[in-house]
Amino acid sequence: MQRAVLIMFVAMSLIPAGDAAGKVLSSNMGVSPVFVAWSRFAFGTLMVLPFLPRGTMSLLRDRRVWLRALSLTCGLTSIQFAFRQAEMATVFAAFFIGPMVSYILAALFLREPVTWVRSALILVGFAGVLMVVRPGMGGEPGVIWAVLAGFFYGAFLTMSRWLSDVGKPLALTFTQLFISAVALLPFGLATLPPLNTATATLTLTSALCSMLGNLLLLYAYRIAPATWLAPLVYFQLIAAVLLGWAVFSDLPDASVWAGLVLIIGSGLASTRLR
Repeated sequence: MQRAVLIMFVAMSLIPAGDAAGKVLSSNMGVSPVFVAWSRFAFGTLMVLPFLPRGTMSLLRDRRVWLRALSLTCGLTSIQFAFRQAEMATVFAAFFIGPMVSYILAALFLREPVTWVRSALILVGFAGVLMVVRPGMGGEPGVIWAVLAGFFYGAFLTMSRWLSDVGKPLALTFTQLFISAVALLPFGLATLPPLNTATATLTLTSALCSMLGNLLLLYAYRIAPATWLAPLVYFQLIAAVLLGWAVFSDLPDASVWAGLVLIIGSGLASTRLR
């Protein structure tokens, strides 16, 4: 379990770093969020292509692999639209409905064990998300996109556990990147930005961090159940707040801070139950 925690910590730090690079592209440089999402998948595919284990291509015949990849496609595209309109910490806090969705789906469909205490902590985390989203109270623009991304990501997390024995982590990483790159190809090409050094550097950074983070995520789900690992995804919030402050000089308002405390507190308390 300790090894899974360490892997998740690194993975959940890399993913926000990739998102920070994507936010710079879309918010500061006017690049389309769809291009940012597509480029991450396309460059990620090229990065892992030389290291594919034997039998990787045969996974593409499995419909479940396509369903899992497309859920990530929708989730990453949605969150790129969210980053264009809202602060990183706010987006990630709203996005963190995802682990709650994963927890519920894993219990319902994978029959993984749940307890009343862990379920109560999930509800506390959901209350924190509501404090960030503030439905009906004029919450920050882009939050709805972040919530939608969270639903897709929660499904992706559960399906990662569901398919963890189908292939090696690197092979599954390739399938999610390749399928998503193909699905978004027409939209990515239609929104190509002017090419320059800054755009190329940020695009590659975004893709590399995202690919490595999701690869490590697959390794973690290979050695521990989804209901155990779901709370550890909250590590992303810490990285998102720090990156938002360091890169964009953004700090959450009081309501978002309170929501963050509930989300992180419930996640860490749930982790301590093991």
